[in-house]
Amino acid sequence: MTKDLRKSIFTYFIFLLICALGMVWAKNWVEPYPYLRVWEWSNVLILAIGIPFLFLQKQAGIPDFWEKQISNNSRIWIPGLVGVGFGILDVVIIKGILHPEPYTELPPFLQPFPYSIFLYFSGAFDVEIFYRLIPIALVLFIFSKIQNGRFQNQAFWVMAVLTAVREPLEQMPSGATWFVVYALVSGFAMNFIQAIYFRKVGFIGNLSLRLGHYLIWHILLGIFVEMVELG
Repeated sequence: MTKDLRKSIFTYFIFLLICALGMVWAKNWVEPYPYLRVWEWSNVLILAIGIPFLFLQKQAGIPDFWEKQISNNSRIWIPGLVGVGFGILDVVIIKGILHPEPYTELPPFLQPFPYSIFLYFSGAFDVEIFYRLIPIALVLFIFSKIQNGRFQNQAFWVMAVLTAVREPLEQMPSGATWFVVYALVSGFAMNFIQAIYFRKVGFIGNLSLRLGHYLIWHILLGIFVEMVELG
C-alpha cells in the first residue's frame, strides 16, 4: 500500500467521522421542525462501500486524494469556486426570480445552521461516492484491463455523460419550461465538470466543487432565510 493510498483511506475515515458527528448532533442538539433531515447509522455505514474502490483508482487513471503533483489550488480552491458559481446562479434564479417573497419556515432544501454544515457535507460526500467514485473508478479499472487500456479514454467520456445526467433527471423539477431547461442544463453541466475534475485531480476535486455549490445554495441561503426572513 502506497503512502498516497494510506492518506486517501485516512481522509475517507475522517469524512465518515464527520457524517457520524452530524447524525449525533441532529439527534441530540437540533430543535425538531417539520423538514428536519436526520441520518441514521445505516446511512453512515453504507458510505463505507466506497472504501474498496480507493484501491482501484491508480489503475483506473484517477489520482489519489492528496497526490503531491497536484496543487491544492487545482484540487480544492478552483473547483470550489466553480461550485460557488453554480450556487450563486441557483440562488439568483430560484430564490431571486422564482421565490422573491420571504419564506414563512425553512423549506425542505434548507436546514438549521450550524447543523446544515454537517448535513450538507455528508450529503455531498454521499453523492460523490455513488455518482463518481464507485461507477467511474470501476468502469475505468475494467477498461484498463482491456487491450492495455486502449479504450479507457472513450469509456471515461461515456461515464462522464451518464453520471452527469443522473442527478438532473432524478431531481427533474416542475414549473415553467424555461426553468426545467435551466435545471437540466445546469445540473448536467455541474456534474459533467465534476467528472472531469475527478479524473484530473481526484475525488477531493469533485467533492470540493459540490461543497462550493452547497455552501451557497444550502448553507448561506439557509442562514439568510433563518436569520433575516424568519428573524
